[in-house]
Amino acid sequence: MGANDRVRVGLIGCGGISVADTRAFAAHPEVEIPVVCDVDDAQIAATLARFQKENWRTPETVKDFRRILERKDIDACLVCTPDHWHALPTVLACEAGKDVYCEKPLATSIAEGRAMVAAARRNGRVTQMGTMWRSGDHYREAIEFVHSGRLGKVRQVRVWAYLDWVKDAGNPPDGPVPAGVDYDFWLGPAPQRAFNPNRFHFNFRWFWDYAGGLMTDWGVHLINLALWGMGPEYPKSVISSGGRYVLTDNTETPDSQIAVYEFPSYRMIFEHQVGNNLGPDRREHGVAFTGTDATLILDQSGWEVIPERTKKDAPAEKHAAKVDDQARVNHAGNFLECMRSRKPTVENFEIGHHVSTVAHLGNLAFRTTGRVEWDAASGSVVGNEAAQKLVSRQYREPWTLPYLNV
Repeated sequence: MGANDRVRVGLIGCGGISVADTRAFAAHPEVEIPVVCDVDDAQIAATLARFQKENWRTPETVKDFRRILERKDIDACLVCTPDHWHALPTVLACEAGKDVYCEKPLATSIAEGRAMVAAARRNGRVTQMGTMWRSGDHYREAIEFVHSGRLGKVRQVRVWAYLDWVKDAGNPPDGPVPAGVDYDFWLGPAPQRAFNPNRFHFNFRWFWDYAGGLMTDWGVHLINLALWGMGPEYPKSVISSGGRYVLTDNTETPDSQIAVYEFPSYRMIFEHQVGNNLGPDRREHGVAFTGTDATLILDQSGWEVIPERTKKDAPAEKHAAKVDDQARVNHAGNFLECMRSRKPTVENFEIGHHVSTVAHLGNLAFRTTGRVEWDAASGSVVGNEAAQKLVSRQYREPWTLPYLNV
């Protein structure tokens, strides 16, 4: 692919995150989006209306993502589906010779993420996971400071998300499938369930069949920053506790959770709460790298360095974020650049799998109410059979995932 060649991207999934992602891709003039896919006619209609309003070319529409993969004119796929539909379109797209930009987390299980990595490697595909903070300027500057050694020895990282925009979703009854929705296809590899409005569209993320709650939603963004700063280690063990203390709706994932990870050279504490926003340091979210000389705190607003009181010569620094909206545009741009060079992207699937695995391990510990010891070499849990079963997932017939047992 030459520097001036057009890049034709097929959109799989027309839900909320697709709005930001398609705008990020459309900010690059070489990109065309000639076809979009969704199992919900209403989602397709809303996407067509938005494309028209934003003066983009009207795309073709399909309800089966495999029709996109069959097309020889599509260079890359943008996967914006619910999490339980990340792995299968991605793996099949790699086999069809498409590069793939897939939203986070990589999948709903560790084994699926492993399959996605294997498919990309074996088919020589360029990949990117949609954790756009990897392409944000102030995030990069903060992580460079962590790497500089000026914090001293970092022995603890704290990660938190206190999110008051997560509301009680109520308890709607099961009911008929909305007109224009292929609900069996929407379920796909997930277990057969009666249709319930809370399981559909945005709230899918609060059900174990389709996602992993805030741990794999916001947690992946924040854990990504922590691992970016600390390097490619996997945790040796994880413990987690929490529950549903304030929500009374029919969703499943915890509204409050704490996980403690023991890495070979440091510890990480992850915590989330819903319904409030006063987290540590009065920030709704953040990552704090605590060193022997100073602590660096990073969030969307910027980053600051707070010296230890005994380190009088250590400088205190505070840096406001630059235009953070550009992070997503930059992330898409990095993917497009690497499609040409065939070099790894900043959040290729190997990195995305590492980040997602750490998040999943926190949920494995929570769901099995026990300590999870992780053998990174074999990619398996040691001494916790219930957690090991959750490393993979069973696909509902007739769906199967290539490379699932690699």
